[in-house]
Amino acid sequence: MEPGPGEGGPPPLRVLTVGAGAVGGFYSAKLAQGGARVSTVHRSDFQEVVRAGIRVESIHGDFHFTPYRVWEQVADATERADYILVATKVLPLIDTAAVIAPAVGPGTVIVMLQNGIEIEGPVARAFPDNEIVSGLAFVCLSRLAPGRIAHLCHGRVVLGRYPSGLSPAAERLAACFRKAGIPCVVTDDIALERWRKLVWNAAFNPISVLSGGMTTTAIMADREIRQLVEAVMAEVVDVAASAGHRLPEGVIAKNLEDTMRMQPYRTSMLLDWENGRSLEVEAILGNLVSAARRLGVATPRCETLYALLTSLTTARPDAARGV
Repeated sequence: MEPGPGEGGPPPLRVLTVGAGAVGGFYSAKLAQGGARVSTVHRSDFQEVVRAGIRVESIHGDFHFTPYRVWEQVADATERADYILVATKVLPLIDTAAVIAPAVGPGTVIVMLQNGIEIEGPVARAFPDNEIVSGLAFVCLSRLAPGRIAHLCHGRVVLGRYPSGLSPAAERLAACFRKAGIPCVVTDDIALERWRKLVWNAAFNPISVLSGGMTTTAIMADREIRQLVEAVMAEVVDVAASAGHRLPEGVIAKNLEDTMRMQPYRTSMLLDWENGRSLEVEAILGNLVSAARRLGVATPRCETLYALLTSLTTARPDAARGV
């Protein structure tokens, strides 16, 4: 076992990131800055990352990250990881449990840093003896090119044991993030935090695509579309409350205020759409609509967005690629 960063200190956390795109690449780099030994799995960017590593162009100063090891497939990873950081998109055609299975061993903590609600169940059922840490990233990132990431604003991470409860494993990972300057909160109610993030995601991501490519600034400047955003957010809050996750009063106003302070931002869903990649329709809208119907909560606007976005993506040839 290798010594830690400081003489006589604990060994570094061994992290394997699966899905090292914009989110996975950025947070892998930050964990490495915090002292972790981070290896990454890349599919499309493999050759470039092997050659030149990952370059992050950040509002806080550009930096470079060279992973400890770079793999093209999870099955190629020869070193057992303490943590598997899953940062892939949540898509119906991707079986996350099957993808990460070759790297999961006794004691491996699976960290799901992904969007959406009610996404952890299949992985938890596949690995009942492994701890699942669910995570959320509140950040604006864009993949500029293979091995190049733009960090536009924010960066906070929320971690929590799935389905609930305190997690020493999450605390250890959070300490690594904090050491690298990433604000990181560990919660005992990660489901509530997933609903909190969905308030923004369910509104801005679909609307940015369906509006023809509007940035967050353009959406906020259009009175009619801003009213639609607020109405969608209110529906999410209602469903969350019916599911037993009551969000604080003022959560909608805070989301709008935070968005007003952002630079003009093209949402991750919009960037995926423009680059011919599959969209996280089910994780962000489909699961929400299913929960609303199950609970008997009316969500006419969310249902409309879901129907339109599903139709739009189904009509595209690349919709079934699962990329």
